[in-house]
Parts: sequence; structure tokens; C-alpha cells
Amino acid sequence: MRVALDTSALMMPVELDVRLFDELSRVAEGYEAVVPEAVVEELRELSAGGGGVEGTAASVGYDLAVDRCERVDTEASYADDALVELATEARVDAVVTNDQPLRDRVLDASVPVIALRGTNKLDITRP
Repeated sequence: MRVALDTSALMMPVELDVRLFDELSRVAEGYEAVVPEAVVEELRELSAGGGGVEGTAASVGYDLAVDRCERVDTEASYADDALVELATEARVDAVVTNDQPLRDRVLDASVPVIALRGTNKLDITRP
């Protein structure tokens, strides 16, 4: 299963104490993680923006994106649009996000969403 991760997903380990890749292994066995270049850029900008929990989470998310995910190009330069593009073009089997508007757009494209369910567990929502 090829899953695309958004900014909120990659920030979950710090912000929400979620073992992201362990949880992905549990809900999407044999997954392949991809991240659009627009998400990598968004994380880089957020991590450069300063300290605090968000800055730390973005820095960790950036490292995870670069080290543990395949980076993919899209036509869209805005992160959410890039993820929807991957979903609508059937380049991924699911999108990992906690962003409600993005979740709705992906489900409207008939692509499953993997999101936080409870305090630190992920679950798949199918359209």
C-alpha cells in the first residue's frame, strides 16, 4: 500500500506522541511512505520559523520526510493540493492526515484516509 503523508502526520510524533511508522505498519502492513515536495518545503519553512513545540515537531517531521519517505513531485506547489493531486491521479492508495479539510477532499476523491483515532492510534477511514 502506497501512502502519502502530509505535514500534520509528520509532526504527530512530537505533537501527539504517536509512533507514526509503527502505527502505519499496524494499519497498512507493507506500506510504502511517500511525501510530496510541497510537504517537505512546508516542514522546512515551519522548522525555520522558530522554536517551541511546533518548530521542533516540524524539524523532526522534516527529518522523517527526508530519511524515511520517498519524495515525489507534483504539479501543485501547495501541500494540500499536492496530496489531493496524488490521490486523484491514483498515485497513492491512502493519505495520512489529521487536517479535516484535507481529509474531506481526499475522501471526496474516493481515496481512504489514515488519521488519528483516540489518543495515539491510527485508523483507516474509507470513502
